[in-house]
Amino acid sequence: MKVMRLRIFTALVAFAMLFVGYDAAAQNRRPKLVVNIVVGSMRAGDLERYADGFGDGGFKRLMREGVNFTDAEYDYALTSTEAGLATFATGAQPSVHGVIGRSWWNHTDGSRHDIIADKKSHPVPFSTGSMSCSPNRLQAPTLGDMVVDGIEGSKQITIAIEPYSAIVLNGRRGVAYWVERNKTYWTTSSAYLSEVPAWVSRYNSDNTNEYYRLKRWEPKGNISKYNNCEVAVVEGIKGKTTKLLSDVNLNLDNSAYGHMCYTPAGNTMVFEFASQVVAQEKLGSDATTDVLNICLDTPRYIAETYGPESIEYEDMLYRLDATLAEFLTYVYAQAGGKDNVIVVLTSDHGTAPSYNPQRGASRERFNKRQMEVIVNAFLGAHHGSGNYLLGFANNAIYLDHELLLQKKLSLETIQEEVATFLLQLRGVSTAISATAMRNTSFGEGRMRLVQQSFFATRSGDVIIDFMPGWMVESNDYRSTSLSGYRYDRSVPLIISGCGIAPKRIERTVSIVEVAPTIANIIGVESPWASSVRPIKEINN
Repeated sequence: MKVMRLRIFTALVAFAMLFVGYDAAAQNRRPKLVVNIVVGSMRAGDLERYADGFGDGGFKRLMREGVNFTDAEYDYALTSTEAGLATFATGAQPSVHGVIGRSWWNHTDGSRHDIIADKKSHPVPFSTGSMSCSPNRLQAPTLGDMVVDGIEGSKQITIAIEPYSAIVLNGRRGVAYWVERNKTYWTTSSAYLSEVPAWVSRYNSDNTNEYYRLKRWEPKGNISKYNNCEVAVVEGIKGKTTKLLSDVNLNLDNSAYGHMCYTPAGNTMVFEFASQVVAQEKLGSDATTDVLNICLDTPRYIAETYGPESIEYEDMLYRLDATLAEFLTYVYAQAGGKDNVIVVLTSDHGTAPSYNPQRGASRERFNKRQMEVIVNAFLGAHHGSGNYLLGFANNAIYLDHELLLQKKLSLETIQEEVATFLLQLRGVSTAISATAMRNTSFGEGRMRLVQQSFFATRSGDVIIDFMPGWMVESNDYRSTSLSGYRYDRSVPLIISGCGIAPKRIERTVSIVEVAPTIANIIGVESPWASSVRPIKEINN
């Protein structure tokens, strides 16, 4: 009787495994390929706002088949592209990985440092249209670095239009490709390769990118069904009441490179090159896990230039959705099915509204040049003439430490004086000194977010936190990030594939949790700078 019961039980288990065993087996399988897709300046709400214009194979497919985190965010204030990419890739906050922005001033000698600039490296192949750069100033390993070091034979390849995006997202291992400005050829740094593969040279010599250039930018879909109404350059719009944007700087780079940056063609060309990378480098073709990172800079350019409320931004997303659908189908086929691939979709940060909804007008602007003059005059009146400021970057004032030393002035005192003085300026919510950032631990509120962005050797002397809706004045953009408010920090996050059961997670998830989660699925050590645990709702 016991034998009969055991046989029945075994049969029932076997029957059940027909339904659940496939996913369980897939979850215990190391993925052949991890594809990280970072859409520049995409806010979390965009997936829902524009859902009616998406097809079934792109964004909706990832939402349908993956784990959709509806409340994902960057947990710090200084939401720059470089900081966001480094945070996503390393699983650490800027206060740990040290990437606070594109550049900063050195406190010791007053020189300006760039996060990727490196005179000891050169573009490969050599080109005057691409800067000399390397990952040498990156201090924390990325997820891809850990995979390449932890699994023999693994590859990591990163693709972006900008070298900043490509290098910061990639890290030190593998190779990062970006576009040089003269002919839009794909290039890299001698820090990664001594020469590009032959197939990349052929791809460049065929001038493949030019094929995807938009001759005219017209709406992809039925304009009457679009959500947005502000328009600047999209042509052929009929049957919809539109507002012509008058505050857009249309003196944009009209070169092939500029066209790539400011039209949806940029996304298409990046994904086309990514498809070639998968095929030519045989990514995901064996049991060894490879990593492909794709950063889409074009959405950020378009959101900044025309605003997230523009028809340009909306139409770009619809075109991106169609391109994404084709790419997913191709990658899944190349890797032998979607259960062999993990796809992560997110953004480097959100972006601010280009108008003030309370006043129905353009957003308030903070004139940094005027501020620098006023602050320097204030210090000069109290402590004697001199150029006290090195400059303003990363929402912070950098003081000339050497000058303060010559004048025998206390750095801490001057920082506090400037911080107090700045509170008189419109748009400033608060200002805090670097000394206070180092000596105080903020457990909650806005100052906690500011502190998460603070890295002592690179951050400025006085950090400014702006009022909601304010941004630094510029003629080059209508919208930007950096404020640390919800519209800047909240981003989409979807993790799909490798047998992970689809679900919708509504609790708050920090982007720093993604890298250790994917590392856990792959079975490699988490990036060294990360101190958080994998996301509990995703089991491997």
